[in-house]
Amino acid sequence: MLYFFTIMKKRYLFLMALLSGVLLSLSWPAHGFPFLLFVALVPLLYVEDFIAKNKHNFIKASVLFYSYVTFLIWNLLTTYWIYYSTGFGAVMAIVINSLFMAIVFHLYHLVRRTIFKSKGAFNVLIAFWICFEYLHLSWDLSWPWLNLGNGFANYPIFVQWYSFTGVFGGDIWILSANILLYKLLLSGFGMFRSRKRALLLGVGLGLWLVVPSALSIISYYTYHESENPYTCVVVQPNVDPFNEKFSSMSEEMQLQKMLSLARKEVDEKTDYLIFPETALPDGVVEDEINQNAHVDSLKAMIQQFPKLKIVIGISSYIYYKPHQQLSVTARYVKEGDYWYDVCNTAMYLSADASPVLYHKSKLVPGVEMMPFPRVLKPLEKYAIDLGGMTGSNATQETRTVFGTGNNNAKIAPVICYESIYGDFLTGYMRNGASLIFIITNDGWWENTPGYRQHFQYARLRAVENRRSIARAANTGTSGFINQRGDVLMSTEYWTPDVRKMTINANTHLTFYSRFGDYLGIIAMYVTIATLLLQITIILLTKRKRIIKAKRKT
Repeated sequence: MLYFFTIMKKRYLFLMALLSGVLLSLSWPAHGFPFLLFVALVPLLYVEDFIAKNKHNFIKASVLFYSYVTFLIWNLLTTYWIYYSTGFGAVMAIVINSLFMAIVFHLYHLVRRTIFKSKGAFNVLIAFWICFEYLHLSWDLSWPWLNLGNGFANYPIFVQWYSFTGVFGGDIWILSANILLYKLLLSGFGMFRSRKRALLLGVGLGLWLVVPSALSIISYYTYHESENPYTCVVVQPNVDPFNEKFSSMSEEMQLQKMLSLARKEVDEKTDYLIFPETALPDGVVEDEINQNAHVDSLKAMIQQFPKLKIVIGISSYIYYKPHQQLSVTARYVKEGDYWYDVCNTAMYLSADASPVLYHKSKLVPGVEMMPFPRVLKPLEKYAIDLGGMTGSNATQETRTVFGTGNNNAKIAPVICYESIYGDFLTGYMRNGASLIFIITNDGWWENTPGYRQHFQYARLRAVENRRSIARAANTGTSGFINQRGDVLMSTEYWTPDVRKMTINANTHLTFYSRFGDYLGIIAMYVTIATLLLQITIILLTKRKRIIKAKRKT
């Protein structure tokens, strides 16, 4: 009878873990309802709490297993679209990212058992989770697509306070709400236990949900952009990335298609013309950029409209001279006995200055970079072909800002994947950027939530930094976003298009622009201290057991 009860209970726990995964998925952009995030982790908290209180009936890895079910479902249902570009990459991203999340939850479970004896300590989960997301932003296997705070990307009216906290503030909001709700459920809403405790928890939960939302809505309607207008044109050429962009359609044909679209909107009053990522895909030698015929075609358009500045994505090459120090990403050509680097680059052209380049520096693991290159560089030839540029690309340390002179805005040239990194973008703001231009190529994932999520995440970057955004995609969604995160204008998927709009620049630094992911740093120190305490207790307990065993003998 006990065995039958145990089996039934474990099946129930499995269903609870499954429910958490489904709720997380239903809450997520592009079309999810984000307020489900406030209840999504409650079933999983129940699973962990039940195992902690009945540890003798479960193996040590039980929480790891059940939480992996939750996070596998979430990753699978929200990022399955990676499969359209690479089946292997999708499996690796979904399976490994789910495992990382499950390990975090399991570590929290171990700390509860060791330090807190399975009582309380729910708040430790907040520090552990934010620490994980913070570290996940910076290492070679970075994949922050499912950072919890991103869940409100399509509803920025409720998270205007991200200009102070970034998305980690959203993490605290979401995780704390789940913990308060679970504690309220444990109290039986006052029906079976302390009514006073249940009342306090209920009031606390209500205030925790309502106050941040109310403050955000007030901030949304009282925020007014200063008038500092610049007229921008974004071009969406819609060149098929699989069958045209890097194969059958020549670079000249692609450029003429983009220029033809641009001429529909560009005039003497246009300040900026923005083309997408790798708009010139064949590769420009950086030392010979002023002799490139396609760059000359762009300069000819500037001569026609002297006020015009152009931001365009290109593939570029850096060739190393003999005895010049090589980067870790440098590639060797045996036939010619030389070294070179490949860069995914944004180029800035204007009438009164030489071309300025920025090299994309947040690269997609396994696509534009081989993780841990000093160790895994021999495997570089197996990199996933996503974006037309395989192998490990070169990067740069600083965030280059385009634009000089008093009459020009200062531009943050953000390339594709970089736009999901909040703290990374603050580097542009501290370097003086007053507008954000995102250039990307979102055609790899076909008509799935992938390109929609990518566009919606940009709305959070607008709120965090209070910067207007112009976004040019090869295909996907191009358009404009204001400083409150509102979408002012956008294009349709898989449609050649050109859009024009006047947006306001802003030079004021928000609290988040100044200090970045400070919440992540705090969480990291709390996590380190907690884990050190965990290790100390384990060692002391082990030492006591050894001493006790010696005394018995």
